[in-house]
Amino acid sequence: MVEKNPRSDGEYLNSLARGLAVLRAFSREKPEMTLSELAVQTDLNPAVVRRCLITLQHLGYVGKKDKLFLLRPEVFSLGAAYIESMNLEEVVRPSLQRIRDKTDNSVALAVLSDLDVLFLVYVSTKQLTRIVAGVGTRFPAYATSAGRVLLAYADKGTVDDYFSKVHMEALTEKTVATKKEMKSILSNVKKNRYSSTEGELDFGVVSVAVPVFNEEQKIIASISCSTASARTTEQKMIEEIVPELQEAAREIEFELRRCPMLAHSIIS
Repeated sequence: MVEKNPRSDGEYLNSLARGLAVLRAFSREKPEMTLSELAVQTDLNPAVVRRCLITLQHLGYVGKKDKLFLLRPEVFSLGAAYIESMNLEEVVRPSLQRIRDKTDNSVALAVLSDLDVLFLVYVSTKQLTRIVAGVGTRFPAYATSAGRVLLAYADKGTVDDYFSKVHMEALTEKTVATKKEMKSILSNVKKNRYSSTEGELDFGVVSVAVPVFNEEQKIIASISCSTASARTTEQKMIEEIVPELQEAAREIEFELRRCPMLAHSIIS
């Protein structure tokens, strides 16, 4: 959905916002849609969606099969421009790789994006897990250790806005899905300086996460480690993996002080 006329100075391009809304409408659940479905998904006039699709097709970002529209690989270039221009992988991956090699668990750096946690760097493991993730993967923030860390340290305005918009639903029988209980959890996360979850995003997945701060001690990202609960327990992850993540967070914070524009791009 496109925010309508957020600025009054004439500098906001509604056409650009609408085109991006069409791109963002596609998801794992809706990888292909008709024009009518896209109009409903974006809350835009079908004629506007049609013009956006024609333009995006011409630029190579959208393809069409019969009456269904879908994204094309050219979309990767948009995200790749950020990763490459900011040298994010070069700065972050060594610390994450060290934890992956030591634990044989998946490790990721993530940020808060609207109501989701968004993976910017992901170091995978050969171990099979129920959840398939990678760079650009999004999950509901409330159901993940990475998202809870980001919410726990976010400013009050961000947290208030999050809870005013989010619709919390139980993804498994273990998912905490009430705002009152979640706010209590976030308070404990901030006190403990880490978060842990088991079986809340999906059955059989255990995860821990810690914050990454900038020089002003504002949170800019979280780093998390996840694996199958058949391999370990939540308590063992807390005892053994959280210290490793905290050390990696300090390494990343040091590197980000040497790359102020990168830190600024993450937190802005």
